[in-house]
Formats: sequence, C-alpha cells, structure tokens
Amino acid sequence: MKTLQIVSILVLSYSATVFAEQEHSTMNHTMHMQNSSAPAPLKEAGNDAFGTIQEVITQLNMDPTTDWSKVNIEALRLHLVDMQDMTINVTVLSQQPVSKGLKAIVKPTTARAMSALHRVFNAHPEQLKRDTGWLMKVREQDGTFILTITTNHPNEVNKIRGLGYIGLMAYGNHHQPHHWAMANGLNPHSQH
Repeated sequence: MKTLQIVSILVLSYSATVFAEQEHSTMNHTMHMQNSSAPAPLKEAGNDAFGTIQEVITQLNMDPTTDWSKVNIEALRLHLVDMQDMTINVTVLSQQPVSKGLKAIVKPTTARAMSALHRVFNAHPEQLKRDTGWLMKVREQDGTFILTITTNHPNEVNKIRGLGYIGLMAYGNHHQPHHWAMANGLNPHSQH
C-alpha cells in the first residue's frame, strides 16, 4: 500500500510539473502576444536589408505626404540584395598600390553577384567622383573586375589605399538618400 501511495504521489507530482510547464509556456506566449507592441530593448529588426526596409517603412508611415501609389519597396529590396552580393559574394583577388591610388581585382562568386557588380559599377564611379573627386575606372576581364581608383591630391592616396575595395564602395553618405529615393519610386541614378 505504501508503494502505491508513493507511486501515486510521484505520478501526481510529475503531472503537476508537466501541466505547470505547459501553462507557463502558454502564458509566456500569450503575454508576449499581448505585449508585442510594447517597446523592446532591441534595435535591430533582423539582417541589415530587413532593418533598412523596416526603417524606410517607418519613415514613410510617419510622413503624411507619402504618395503610396509611387512607393516601391521591391526596388529597394533588389538594390539591397545587390549591395549584399557586392559585399559578401565576391573574392578580392588583389589590392595593390598604383601611382596616385589603388588597383583592386574583384571576382564575383555567383552569377547573381556578377549581375550585381555590373549594376553597381555602372553608377558608383560617378557617385564616388561627385563625393570625393576621385577617379574610379572599372574594366571587366575574364570574369573579374579591375578597379583603378586615383586622386590628384597626394594627401588622399593613402586614404584610398587604406579603404580598399569595400571601403571605397561604402564611402560617403549617398546610400541613405539613394535608398529613400528608391523607396519613393524614383531612380536616384537618373537624377544626376
């Protein structure tokens, strides 16, 4: 009889524990769902592209003059994918000093990255020149891109070399205005 009582107590105890854990799990999920609009201590929404898109949507929502018939978040998403490809899906084969600057050879590692580099290098040299006065020449050869970036200011040569391929691609504050223009249905590269 004593053994039966101990087994019953253990079964009841185990059942109560399982029930409590299930209830706790449900309670936390329910509390989370009820408080999902409460501010969180987190700042990032996910990956960079997702966070950028979320930031743009927040700004568009806050602007009462937003013309939603012109908004094109998909164009922005595609551009951000290009930026990801030119950052991650390339191999920088070499970066060498040249007179007045730097020569970099970059090879895309995917077909998507090859297309992205074509699009990016179509616009970036002119933008870099506007931002800095630096001259960027791009030549495609045997599946690679050969970039030569130079300046007529001797005190900026080491800066170009130090920035290297990705620093030169990220240089300046033009990206945010371009992203904003794209989200609003404009082509920022045709406005210059």
